[in-house]
Amino acid sequence: MKGIKLLSISCSRLNLLLFSLFFSMLLSGCGDDGFSDLHKYIVDVKAKPKGTIEPLPEVKPVEPFVFKPEGLRDPFKSISESEEAEDTGVATGDGIKPDTSRRKEELEAFPLDSLRMVGTVTMKANLWALVKASDKTIYRVQVGNYMGKNYGKIIRILTDKIELMEIVPDKPGAWREQQNSLALTE
Repeated sequence: MKGIKLLSISCSRLNLLLFSLFFSMLLSGCGDDGFSDLHKYIVDVKAKPKGTIEPLPEVKPVEPFVFKPEGLRDPFKSISESEEAEDTGVATGDGIKPDTSRRKEELEAFPLDSLRMVGTVTMKANLWALVKASDKTIYRVQVGNYMGKNYGKIIRILTDKIELMEIVPDKPGAWREQQNSLALTE
């Protein structure tokens, strides 16, 4: 019986020895720091020749500008105040002025830069333009319709753009015509 007990003790020691050997082999696999590729990359980068930094561009001096406001519209007054001055009988220059008695169309509620031409449609030999407003609604317009905040009247529709004539304030109580266009975007 003593022999069996000795054999069981030596088996447990053998198991302990095998377990220790296996565990030490597992730990030896963790001995590599895993940064060898990083160290190689750093050495490669440091070995490259250093480049030169381009000098900053030369700063050009700003030439002063003297503003002479005689005969110009006051930039600190809103356009509606200029319209009121026009209604009170101030001279309107060459007679160009917007028709304020006309009922405004839907696209006159949007600034021109928020409108996008998205296509054209031909109906009964008339070319209509499709305009998308900032509210994602698509409107159909033709020559003679108005759009934009500056009383822009459509004067021509082409397949790739809409040409319009705007009436913009120039001097207090004076207006001028300005041609503008809306190009096809989509």
